[in-house]
Amino acid sequence: MPIFKEIQALLAKENPFVCYIKPNETKWNLLIQNNDEIIPFSGQSGFVFAPFDAGLKVVIPITEADLSTGILEEIKANKSINLDVLVTNQKEAFEQLVTNGIQAITNGNFEKVVLSRKIEITKEITIIETFQNLISSYPTAFRYLFFHPKVGIWLGATPEQLVKIKDNRFETMALAGTQLYSENVIWETKEIEEQQFVTNYILAKVKNKANMVKVSEFQTVKAGNLAHLQSLISGELTSDFQALELIESLHPTPAVCGLPKENAIDFISKNEGYDRKYYTGFLGEFQMNNQTDLFVNLRCLEVEKNTTNIYVGCGITKDSIPEKEFIETENKSMTMRNILVFSAQ
Repeated sequence: MPIFKEIQALLAKENPFVCYIKPNETKWNLLIQNNDEIIPFSGQSGFVFAPFDAGLKVVIPITEADLSTGILEEIKANKSINLDVLVTNQKEAFEQLVTNGIQAITNGNFEKVVLSRKIEITKEITIIETFQNLISSYPTAFRYLFFHPKVGIWLGATPEQLVKIKDNRFETMALAGTQLYSENVIWETKEIEEQQFVTNYILAKVKNKANMVKVSEFQTVKAGNLAHLQSLISGELTSDFQALELIESLHPTPAVCGLPKENAIDFISKNEGYDRKYYTGFLGEFQMNNQTDLFVNLRCLEVEKNTTNIYVGCGITKDSIPEKEFIETENKSMTMRNILVFSAQ
């Protein structure tokens, strides 16, 4: 397919670009930057790629780039392999991290914290074939491949919208709670509480600044082989509460850091032991085609030379059980592990 040949050529030339497919669509979008400069995001129209913390937000501006679109043809699945023997066992360290998080909640430091880990796979993958698997495996997700020589290569298939804005109307979601999908999903109190934390946080951020705010009842949604709890929240922006302020108010939500936010972020920075970079950041269109369409960077991976980093995390409350939380991260990691295609040695 010509789009994948073009992506391969862009990678070879180290030319910044992003290719993305929106949820439930078959239209690909390719945005190419005409130089290799780092362009900090400050409200320009284009594709924004933002980190978890207060680090560098970069943008591929629509005014300085070429945007092309097309319809995906049927993609034949590429062969992946079972990675169980290739992934370093991090069970004990992560369960201790969760235990520390629960203790901090018991001590009254915060109500919830989202803790994560990085799975390093020291085996080179083929970018194009892995991206093809990602596109075909997760049709309901926002799927992307982002490259900048000064940022790196990132791929993902995220189920979570940060915000969508068209005219003065906005939509966002509270997404939390995770288990393997089945026809008869039963949610425990811990998971329902976790989802309600996120809903309450978003409502608190927008209810006194926006008009006509509405929130749906939570429902079970399927994302790959996982199930989550989701509530939809919508409203109207006012003249003194515009897109950038809304985005800054929402990010990061308790779904990716915790509550209260500042206390949770402080615990994460002191205890996780690694830099999340753009994992749990946000990405997507900002004021392109008269709308903003941003997603939280979950179910993602980063490619560094011959190492592939898969990022996974889970929400911790007072009722969390460390071993179950580790299992949750293992289940989430399979979203990316199942689509990897390795280079021939």
